[in-house]
Amino acid sequence: MKCAEMKERPGKDRIVGVGSALVDILLQESEEFLASSGAAKGGMTLAGAEKIDEILGRTANKPLVVPGGSACNTIIGAARLGAKTRFIGKRGGDSLGELFEQGLSANTVEPALRVSPSATGRVLSIVTPDAQRSMFTFLGASSEARPDEIRPGDFTDAAIVHLEGYLLFNRELMLAALTAAKQAGACVSLDLASYTVVKSAMDILENIIAEYVDIVLANEDEAAAFAGGADEKAALSKLAELSPVAVVKRGKRGSLIACEGTTHEFGIMGDGSAKDTTGAGDLWASGLLYGLLKGLPIEKCGEIASACGYEVCQVIGASIPDDGWERIRTIAHGG
Repeated sequence: MKCAEMKERPGKDRIVGVGSALVDILLQESEEFLASSGAAKGGMTLAGAEKIDEILGRTANKPLVVPGGSACNTIIGAARLGAKTRFIGKRGGDSLGELFEQGLSANTVEPALRVSPSATGRVLSIVTPDAQRSMFTFLGASSEARPDEIRPGDFTDAAIVHLEGYLLFNRELMLAALTAAKQAGACVSLDLASYTVVKSAMDILENIIAEYVDIVLANEDEAAAFAGGADEKAALSKLAELSPVAVVKRGKRGSLIACEGTTHEFGIMGDGSAKDTTGAGDLWASGLLYGLLKGLPIEKCGEIASACGYEVCQVIGASIPDDGWERIRTIAHGG
């Protein structure tokens, strides 16, 4: 499928996200505190709720608590740009689960949530002074999502279905979502999520991308892990052999998009300064998917994506304020 074909069609005008319904707990702390927590710097570690509570019990800083999760962040961003959206996941039947669902609706995302009596999942992101975030993830109710809870009707109006790589920890669920999306005639977008995810799924990841994925997104660490340590351009080339659109996000050095045999390079906005990189890749994906949905040239898609990535790095957490969205929409809509 070519870039130009990844756009709204009659009856296919929505971006649908599938991922973990998680609440983000954002904590600003020192490098020493991070080291004492046992986190993998810049990575994601699966943990129990008690581990997150233990870490929070050792800090004097007040955390910020907001709806989150990789695919959810991307879908909220696409909605704020003006796309019709839906999010599929599983939350707990508790106050955090209600907060999560209310957050979707407040951002004009249609919730398609399954509910469990278990606790809602959460992610503790420790943000160090270099703006890097290192995560502990308690999947909670989100880990109970079952393949039979993926329903064909979830994707009937989807032009693009966006999946987070964390679903690879539940391989049957991932395959059910991929199959249903393809049967519905949607383009499939996959964000590789974390180098730890890539390493754990190497036995199936290449086949999944080749068979199902139209848009694959990786940061430089994930791309290197996928390509066996190759440099970013070689890694991009390997991804592009498998998927019509391939992306390598390079932080302060901008991004690369390979599409239809051509590699496009995009810089960053501003001077590269950041308060927090939480959600940077997720919101970058929002801009790309919105542009592809609208059938915009890949050059414009990359520009919108870069603007989203820049704006989210100017705040703590993955929620861009209204004035930031106004600036992004001006770029997206030709102003």
